Amino acid sequence: MRHYESVIIGGGSAGLAAAVALKKQGIGDIVILEKDGEPGGILEQCIHNGFGLQTFKEQLSGPAYAERFIRMAEELGVEIKLNTMAVGLTRGREVEYVNPEEGDVTVSADTVILAVGCYERPRGAIGIHGPRCAGVYTAGQAQKYLNIDGYMVGKRVFILGSGDIGLIMARRMTLEGAKVLGVAELMPYSSGLPRNMKQCLEDFGIPLYLSHTVTKTFGKSRLEKIELMEVDDNRQPVPGSEMYFDCDTLLLSVGLIPENHLADDAGIEMDPSTKGPVVDDSYMTSAEGIFACGNGLHVHDLVDFVSLQAERAGEGAARYIRAKREGTEAGERRVSVRPGENVSYTVPALVHPDSAWGNVEFFFRVKAPLDTVSVVIRGGGRVIRTIKKRKMIPSEMERVVLTKDVIAGLSGDVVISVEPQA
Repeated sequence: MRHYESVIIGGGSAGLAAAVALKKQGIGDIVILEKDGEPGGILEQCIHNGFGLQTFKEQLSGPAYAERFIRMAEELGVEIKLNTMAVGLTRGREVEYVNPEEGDVTVSADTVILAVGCYERPRGAIGIHGPRCAGVYTAGQAQKYLNIDGYMVGKRVFILGSGDIGLIMARRMTLEGAKVLGVAELMPYSSGLPRNMKQCLEDFGIPLYLSHTVTKTFGKSRLEKIELMEVDDNRQPVPGSEMYFDCDTLLLSVGLIPENHLADDAGIEMDPSTKGPVVDDSYMTSAEGIFACGNGLHVHDLVDFVSLQAERAGEGAARYIRAKREGTEAGERRVSVRPGENVSYTVPALVHPDSAWGNVEFFFRVKAPLDTVSVVIRGGGRVIRTIKKRKMIPSEMERVVLTKDVIAGLSGDVVISVEPQA
């Protein structure tokens, strides 16, 4: 059985960044398993700009951002197996994959990094009544058809969900000559980034229907009409609020879910809020030597954060490999990091105070839009940091940093809360 120092599952922005970090840390025997015919992942179909402001200090398109990391990986000699699907993972770090050249292969590794990405919530998961006619797509499907394959998916379009892909497709379809009739959002606030709300809807005069959802579709071979209804505080349709739109296309932008069947196969502990693995400050999961990063860990709003966390996972995997060689494993004392008031989750969820290797970034999201608040971080019941914020929204991931010295001095669980300013 072929053995690697590290097997990286996924060749998108997370997998590439993790591979580059491993190589820079002196770990040479690594391989990326990528299911598509070229590396880059979802970035290859994201032809709009706005990527790379933090990583490269300039605005890039998705393909241009991916190309930067692809070149770095090639220059460092990273092996990438394309058209290769990982189909199995054990807790003992054995990975089974298949591809046309090798067939069914199983390899082992000192470390495995899950950089598996996420998938869109489909129509069947949201309970829209009506026939299964053509013209209903997820926003990502429509983006691929238009930007990669060159197919115009419709002429009169309605979009359900104000996620970023849906907002970007509202602009893209408009620029291609389609009429976007509106965007509906179940929540009383948008789930997309403010810049996308401005650039994709407001600049083009596309109406946004907050606290609304699509309840029915009509059509035979092709979608002909949708029913839109207002929802109450319990997100239930309000009788008598029906509106109808004649359209041939409905795009669904109703959430992304981390792709984690491999983690489930390996019995890795999962976070019910993120739907991704629970990880520590090295991005190692509950299975020793298996790490996770990217949208398979939790859904990001900026690819720059994907690359940053993947770099941390690569560095963590490199430290793990070296520690195993030298017999200097990390200390066993662990401190939990938990979400407090108004916070939905935190990543990482564990830190090792006795073996803190550097400053630790904590990422989290708030549950609802908030104004004039303070981010309060407590350790062992004691306030260790407070940060004032004027505005926070669920669509923007937040980041706070605790120094190595603060981490080393922790004596109890860390709780991150967002509280009204006194």
